[in-house]
Amino acid sequence: MADSGFSRNVFVNCPFDTEYESILQAVLFTLVRFGLTPRIATERSDAGETRIDKIQELIVSSKYSIHDLSRCQARTVGEHYRLNMPFELGLDFGCRNYGGEQFSEKKILVLEEQQYRYQVAISDLAGCDIEAHAGNYAVAMRKVRNWLVGQGDFETVGAARVLSEYEDFQEWHLERQIAAGFSEDDILDFSTAELLTAMKRWVAEGKPRD
Repeated sequence: MADSGFSRNVFVNCPFDTEYESILQAVLFTLVRFGLTPRIATERSDAGETRIDKIQELIVSSKYSIHDLSRCQARTVGEHYRLNMPFELGLDFGCRNYGGEQFSEKKILVLEEQQYRYQVAISDLAGCDIEAHAGNYAVAMRKVRNWLVGQGDFETVGAARVLSEYEDFQEWHLERQIAAGFSEDDILDFSTAELLTAMKRWVAEGKPRD
């Protein structure tokens, strides 16, 4: 059975490189802003826990999932394809289709940097709705916002407002961490768990602007 947080959890399967970080943070903010709980592999660190066990736990505990396939293509000579993300997408599809009635309501959003590139690597996804963000965090936020609002269970608020709120959060977070003695380098190196805690606090405090 899915756990009690299933209906508000979102499994986020995405790249973790520095170049992608701005997109990841914007996506996480959008989810928190709409009252959801992002679940991501880096949310906790336990050397005794295998990655595949953690991924399976995140998938079965989440009604919603976002999978970004932007790193499925090698960028330099000798670099291998990154197959973790499409593999985890496959696990999620399998959970929804074969996991029983309690998982049949799972909702999945697939993102890519380029609109049709995925068809070369994963032709089985042809015909599926894939959303492209062009490597732009603001576009990624809009795609996630549109997907959520399209489910019919979330506040209908414009993407421009969500982006403005994200800018408010960033300023609020930066000011408070500097006041607490953190350097800007410290803040940039915050763990995902710390960043999510700050996002949730900002929402709980009424989305302050300063």
